Amino acid sequence: MFPHREPPRVHPGFSPVPHRQPPSSMGPRFFPQHRCSCGRPAHERLPNYERPRGPSPPPPPPNINGWRKRKNEDCGSPVLKRFRDDDSDSFMPYLPHQHMPPFYGPDQALAGSSRSRDFGHPQRSPHSHVHNNMPATCDGTVDLQVYVKDKVSAQMVELFEACQQRHSDLLHKEMCRSWLQQDMLRVFEAGRLYMTGSSMSGLASRSSDADLCYVLRENKPTHPVAVLSALKRMMKSLLYVEQPQLIRAKVPILRFREKGSNLEFDLNVNNTVGIRNTFLLKSYAYADPRVRPLILVIKKWARHHQINDASRGTLSSYTLVLMVLHYLQTLNVPVLPSLQKDYPECFDPTLEIDMIPERAQDTPPYNSQNNSSLGTLLLGFLRYYATEFSWKKKVISVRDAKAFAKQNAAKWRDKFISVEEPFESNNVARAVHEQAKFDAITSQFLESFHMLQKGKDLNSILPVQEIIHKELSWK
Repeated sequence: MFPHREPPRVHPGFSPVPHRQPPSSMGPRFFPQHRCSCGRPAHERLPNYERPRGPSPPPPPPNINGWRKRKNEDCGSPVLKRFRDDDSDSFMPYLPHQHMPPFYGPDQALAGSSRSRDFGHPQRSPHSHVHNNMPATCDGTVDLQVYVKDKVSAQMVELFEACQQRHSDLLHKEMCRSWLQQDMLRVFEAGRLYMTGSSMSGLASRSSDADLCYVLRENKPTHPVAVLSALKRMMKSLLYVEQPQLIRAKVPILRFREKGSNLEFDLNVNNTVGIRNTFLLKSYAYADPRVRPLILVIKKWARHHQINDASRGTLSSYTLVLMVLHYLQTLNVPVLPSLQKDYPECFDPTLEIDMIPERAQDTPPYNSQNNSSLGTLLLGFLRYYATEFSWKKKVISVRDAKAFAKQNAAKWRDKFISVEEPFESNNVARAVHEQAKFDAITSQFLESFHMLQKGKDLNSILPVQEIIHKELSWK
């Protein structure tokens, strides 16, 4: 995967894709507690792309330019981190193959974290339950066909199943993060690199980029731009990174690509709220099986109609996700609760970063009494923001599971779109600051609502097969 790099030194029986271990990062579908009518555990019916791929390629010869011998193991990689005894700085010399740790997932540990769960006994996700009247299928998934009651719902499921991020995609991103963590030690010895965003929350598609947060724990404060500039200079010497670009936004980021692929990364410094909201969204994503397909389709719809790009004055993907969650919370029969209100101890903004995934697991299952189909929820989402929601008077709050009045605080006045960040309470839709952009967004909601209501076909607002083909051919 990465030419000219030495693969991690681990026990020879260990494969980067663990043998028959349910990858918890992909959510409830892979947990072995689920059994189907055939009586076999779900993890014994993994799809082809989840199965072991054999041994890693051999290391490159020592005479290749740029290759260097690694004296230390990758301290930031959760794949290797689990070989480390929690109470010791020494590596465990040997682990039997049957006790090899499963690959890191958001339900078990945080990428780059010093904490880990008992890897000998994979834990069941808080949302890996089977909802009422929703049978588990042979691969461990909750059967989405329960919510397919119309043509649009069937098209949404088809789009979701083709486009959702695979475990192999996440593994690829994690391998890159692991190499970067090691190389960054040359510049900042006290830094730790975390993967955040949709890749970790379960809301990514195959072509989604990866968000990284570099947390520096140094005695003296360092300006993010200075840190990113130093990292940019360092990346120019890396053989697996290309096109590093420093973007001086309100939250400065370093954007770069993995060489030879389309995989793009956005790296920020000390923006730890991104780690917190990643696991909040993870909990919402698996609270109900309809959440992930609905969000993926809506993000594809917004991207297709060019209203999903904060750099161009429209909606960020994070804003769109919060808008979907708010809609699902405010239905007459809610699909989702407010996790922050119901379980404040699990999403305490003062929690130590490494404790976040531990606490996020403590949120119990939520069984909604709303049995609406996916197509009904999509049409309702478009209707809500096209004809019902008051953009001028209301602020969207996922934390409170409601919309509150703008006059409650001066900071919300004169904003075209107001969406509260669940932890910091600032406006995540601040990129929409022009009347023309706001008009384009609202008119698209109204137009798509009427088209979908009339045509009852997802293709009326989104080229389904074209998007599927693009995702399946993505590398």
